[in-house]
Amino acid sequence: MHHPSILSCGEMLWDHFPAGPRFGGAPANFACHAQLHGGRVTLLSAVGDDPRGHEATEILCRFGLDTSLIQTIATAPTGAVGVSVDAAGKPSFEIHANSAWDQIAWTPELAARLADVDALYFGTLGQRGAISRATIRRALAIATSRGLMRVLDVNLRRPFFDAALIRESVAAASVLKLSDDELAEVLIACDIARGLDTTAALRALLVRHHLDLIALTRGAAGALLVTADEVIDQPGISTVVRDTVGAGDSFTAALVVGRLRGDPLPTIARVACETAAAVCAYAGALPETPRQPPPHVSFRFQ
Repeated sequence: MHHPSILSCGEMLWDHFPAGPRFGGAPANFACHAQLHGGRVTLLSAVGDDPRGHEATEILCRFGLDTSLIQTIATAPTGAVGVSVDAAGKPSFEIHANSAWDQIAWTPELAARLADVDALYFGTLGQRGAISRATIRRALAIATSRGLMRVLDVNLRRPFFDAALIRESVAAASVLKLSDDELAEVLIACDIARGLDTTAALRALLVRHHLDLIALTRGAAGALLVTADEVIDQPGISTVVRDTVGAGDSFTAALVVGRLRGDPLPTIARVACETAAAVCAYAGALPETPRQPPPHVSFRFQ
């Protein structure tokens, strides 16, 4: 079985829920779930020289990730986010500024790793700091020159984005994942005509930015996957929602690994939605115990 090699770039942090802290950050969540789906994943990020940073790195190791590109920043703390969850399980976030993951530096080791990956994953939030943004953009330029899959997982968190950041990030990607909550903001930033239905708008975005695939997640309504040749309208998977934290990240992980393996698009859409539904059924973004799903079988947590 092919185990695609993936570099995930951006924030790793602690989500502080009312019930206590849980490890997270979209690139870290994505990386762990992609590893569970059979990818070989390296996380490019940074932590502070503090207990939370050490614990975060240990968690990544338990999931089997390559942590060789995790940098330690002595002058900044490991990232933290205050999280509150409403009655429907939907989270809201208060993201602390000046975190270690804002200072991800370019290194020779990163340059070497880019020579041996199939895909690069990045988001908008991970680019809020100038140092990390420059590093991620440099990595994207190399990935583009090599024709690698470049996956943008839109992660709009006010006040850490603007139209230019969205537009430039979409332009650098070959695969775009966004939620229905983010769709209007992305379409405006990318100057897509108003008044189009959702499928037509996604097709226009696909063509304008030469994207290979767009995946729109719609919560309980499932997902819409659009390529130049296919439109897959995947219904939602019934589940009991505890919270939705990390559901989109797990969806993207299943999507990317399936795409890199060459799975049919309908299969990718179904498995990605099943994965997200499973994550909604427990608290936080990651299972307490890492487990490897069998190949080509829907990913479920018991």
